[in-house]
Amino acid sequence: MQTLSLMEGMEMDQQAVNKEPVITAGLEMDAVSLRVADLELMSDYYEKSLALTPIEERARGTETVRILGRGKTPFVRLVHTPDLPAGSPRDAGLFHTAFLFEDKASLSATVLRSAQDPRAKFVGSSDHLVSEAFYFTDPEGNGIELYVDRPREEWLYADGDLRMDTIYLDPNAYLQQHLDEEIFANVEKQSGKVGHVHLQVGDLRVARDFYVNSLGLDPTVENYPGALFASAGGYHHHVAMNTWNSSGAGPRGSQLGLGDLSITLPTRNDLDELVARYREQKIEFLDTGNTVITQDPWGTQVTVALPGRDADELLAS
Repeated sequence: MQTLSLMEGMEMDQQAVNKEPVITAGLEMDAVSLRVADLELMSDYYEKSLALTPIEERARGTETVRILGRGKTPFVRLVHTPDLPAGSPRDAGLFHTAFLFEDKASLSATVLRSAQDPRAKFVGSSDHLVSEAFYFTDPEGNGIELYVDRPREEWLYADGDLRMDTIYLDPNAYLQQHLDEEIFANVEKQSGKVGHVHLQVGDLRVARDFYVNSLGLDPTVENYPGALFASAGGYHHHVAMNTWNSSGAGPRGSQLGLGDLSITLPTRNDLDELVARYREQKIEFLDTGNTVITQDPWGTQVTVALPGRDADELLAS
């Protein structure tokens, strides 16, 4: 694949940004909901390993929902459902939740915090050209990515796709170069958010039909083997889908792991446009006024909501 020059890449990036959007560029990813067997273990893990703090806790019938994050920004909703079975690594569902940090020092501080927790399984680290990322697995097998973006003006395009790659990134050298002791000592005060969610799906064509044609995301990378990346507003991806472990997987039943993929849109008009697409394509959904809830073809709940929606509106199914 021929690589374009930096200037050509910047021109194509601007063209992509100027395209008529299907879903608003004001889209933000919200906290991912995870159904967990051991609430105290998982809560303690995310507090100690990712330096998150509890924001809110609610009872929902027989379930307890505990929200953790940085400051007032939620990162993860842990839903205590101990009677559910564990899934298989080959099921559709979560590949990883990706937490985005503002700078390399904040990322490095969180990576070191995770590396020091014996419950965290370090999976690897990569330079993706658009970002630098470190991967872990939590105690119940949910994937985690910790990453920082490269400046958008450095992103390159080729053959109509954003250029991404997976290049080895030396974790020790990275930390030696970017770790700041003062930031590490106050890592829980460093801001961050959910930058994207990466899903396992059974079929990329079916995934594209739902996440691009129905939800309204714009495909950004379609030539990466076994994967599809899509976003709003020219971002490298808000949602990724792959079949690396899950090719041919069908809908999953109720089980531990991913409970809800949550997206925030700024206005009710944005929700109305989504509802119109769902109706046109005969997709069943629940509209509460503040949220529009449906399921993707593999049974993953997808909640699209206005800012500040009530946590009790989550996990309706």
